[in-house]
Amino acid sequence: MSAEDRGKKRLACGCVSGSSAEGLIMDLKEACGSGGSEDSSRRLSSWQAFARSSTLHGLRFVFPSGRPSVRRLLWALVLLSCIGLLALESAERLSYFLSYPHVTSVDAVASSSLVFPAITICNLNAYRFSRLTRNDLYHAGELLALLDVHLAIPQPHLAEPEVLAFLEEKSNFTAYKPTPFSMKEFIERVGHDLEEMMLYCRYQGQDCTSRDFQPVKSNRRRFVHATEGDQWSVHNVNIQLL
Repeated sequence: MSAEDRGKKRLACGCVSGSSAEGLIMDLKEACGSGGSEDSSRRLSSWQAFARSSTLHGLRFVFPSGRPSVRRLLWALVLLSCIGLLALESAERLSYFLSYPHVTSVDAVASSSLVFPAITICNLNAYRFSRLTRNDLYHAGELLALLDVHLAIPQPHLAEPEVLAFLEEKSNFTAYKPTPFSMKEFIERVGHDLEEMMLYCRYQGQDCTSRDFQPVKSNRRRFVHATEGDQWSVHNVNIQLL
C-alpha cells in the first residue's frame, strides 16, 4: 500500500471517529433530557399521590392528574376559604383565652325561719382573780401560773402592785391547814357567769338573756352555748359583753 492510500485511510478513520463522538454526545444529551423529564414527572406523581391519600377534604380535587380546569380552581378557592376561616376562628379563640375571662354566679336564698344557730362564748380570762381564796392558791396556784412549785410568788418585781399585794396576802401559808379541793367546784365558783358579763342581747328583734344560754364545763374552762329553739329566725345577732 502506498503512502497516499495510507493517508486516505487515516482520514476516513478520523471522519468515522468524529462522527461516532458526535453521536455519543447527542445520545448523552437525549438521555439526560429524558431522565430529567422522568424525575419531573415522578415528583409530580408523588405530590398527586400525597394529595389523593390526604384526609384533608378537597385536596385531591385541587391537584388532579391532567390539565387545570374550572373545577380545580373552584376547589382551590373553597379549600383556601376554609383554611382562612379556621385561622381566623383560632386566632379569635386564642385572643379570648388570653384575656382570662371569668364569671361569678351567686344565688342568695332568703329564709324567714331557721333554727337558732349555735353560739359559743368563751372568756379568754378563764378565772376571776378577785374570787380566789387561799385554799385555791394552795392547790391551783401553780396551775394558774400565780405561784411556783414552792408556793412562792415568781418574779414579784414584774407583778402589778395590786396583784402583788393580793398574792402576798393570800399566799401566806404559815401554819395554814388546807381543805379538800374540787376542780369542778372551783370552775363553777371562780369562772365567769354570763349573767354578769352580758349587758345586752337581741336576736331578730327579740331580746335574749342569759337563760337562753347554758354553761358547758371542760377540764379547765367554762363555756356558754346558746340553746336552740325553733321560735327564732336567722338574720342577725347583737350581743354586748362586759
